[in-house]
Amino acid sequence: MRNEAIALDGGFIDPVLDAQAVFRAVMDAMARPATVIDIKPRVTPQEPLPPLLGALARTLADADTPLWLDPALGRSEAVREWLVFHTGARIVDYPAEAAFALIADGSALPCLSDFAQGMQEYPDRSATLVVAVEAFDGGAALTFRGPGIRGEATIAPRGLPDDFASRWNENAGRFPRGIDLVLVAGGSLACLPRTARLVAREV
Repeated sequence: MRNEAIALDGGFIDPVLDAQAVFRAVMDAMARPATVIDIKPRVTPQEPLPPLLGALARTLADADTPLWLDPALGRSEAVREWLVFHTGARIVDYPAEAAFALIADGSALPCLSDFAQGMQEYPDRSATLVVAVEAFDGGAALTFRGPGIRGEATIAPRGLPDDFASRWNENAGRFPRGIDLVLVAGGSLACLPRTARLVAREV
């Protein structure tokens, strides 16, 4: 009974309006890659699941969405129960099985190629990764070009692997296949769809 009560707690205050607000924020961020958008997630999931990761899962995942959790989240039975109750999603054991992945430790981001890449005929059958980082400044500057970006857009997320740029270039090279990223820090998010191309800088 106690575990069931825990799973019931912490959902959206207004499920319809709150989900709509989060969905609009994600769509806006996807349309404007590498643009940081602030949002106040009105959800309190079980720790160590960050609130905005929980809000995004609550909004984007459902019973038809296989969901993978990184070790920091997957080892928590309370987090797993909260996600299953509030999303209906099936938690899967392997990254390649997932349509969405929640990653609470961005510095330990798995290889992007471990996740579903889609197919040439069906590139939409790829995974979207929701990744928590420490902040959107203080890290290595990443400058992008591509659809939805006027000229160039630069962010400097702190808390990604040191070789993230090379990983992202490999992901972009698989276009139209490849994964999409939603980066989260506190109450802010920024999206990196596979169409966002890193700009090479002279050293």
